[in-house]
Amino acid sequence: MRVTQSMLSNNMLRNLSNSYNDMGKYMEQLTTGKKINRPSDDPVVAVKGMDYRSQLLQVEQYQRNTNELHSWMDNSDDALDQATKAYQRMRELAVQASNGTYDAAERKNIQEEVKELRKHITEIANTNVNGKYIFNGTNTDIMPIDENGNNITTGDVNIEVSSGIKIKANVDAAGIFDQDALDTIDQFITALENDDQASIQQSIGEIDENIDNILNARAELGARMNRLDLIENRLGSQEISATQMMSNNEDIDYEKVITQLITQESIHRAALSAGSRIIQPTLLDFLR
Repeated sequence: MRVTQSMLSNNMLRNLSNSYNDMGKYMEQLTTGKKINRPSDDPVVAVKGMDYRSQLLQVEQYQRNTNELHSWMDNSDDALDQATKAYQRMRELAVQASNGTYDAAERKNIQEEVKELRKHITEIANTNVNGKYIFNGTNTDIMPIDENGNNITTGDVNIEVSSGIKIKANVDAAGIFDQDALDTIDQFITALENDDQASIQQSIGEIDENIDNILNARAELGARMNRLDLIENRLGSQEISATQMMSNNEDIDYEKVITQLITQESIHRAALSAGSRIIQPTLLDFLR
């Protein structure tokens, strides 16, 4: 086969075009920091990248769910702490009022403070966080205690924090803010109004029971908070692992790519130099 000047020129131009493509690929990798910039560059890397990114997005969603849980639990614990202090103050007043030296007028004064404490406990029961009533079970859009009465319901609000793992976010308000608990306070108020020392002494035990209910709820809540901390640590490790795998799959080795680009530039210059010598002679050059 006869090799013509045109064939040499076309081969050289084709090879130069491929060289430009290679340099363009390395420059694009250096600019983006990624091995591929479109699925067609490497379908295997692209598919793996989608899997790793899906894992990372899932972990990030679980982390947002844990933040939601923290909001519920932290606000619930704070509210229960306030309720504990209110009931403890009420117990102190009950012990004072049960003293035989107190007269009706002094018990009347205590009654006024107990009424305010009852209002305070009602306000705690109606704690609203991000538009949700946290002490009304799954009926988070309904005020637990309003002018129509006590609407407190039970029901677990579960939030998924890992694949197949859900944690209860709310606290069961039964025995703390339900009608029976408020009736205990009302009976204490009535006993103070009637100057009934025996009933006042009985109220001490009933208030103690309410305090115990709160302490038990806080203990159970604390156990769930500790478990949530462990799950958060695990999610953090999973995030690091998923990010590392995604980086290994997609991110370039800068030293390697820079070396490849410099090498390709040298090859390209050599090709241009050789090509210029091949194409430069013409028939006129030989006829001179």
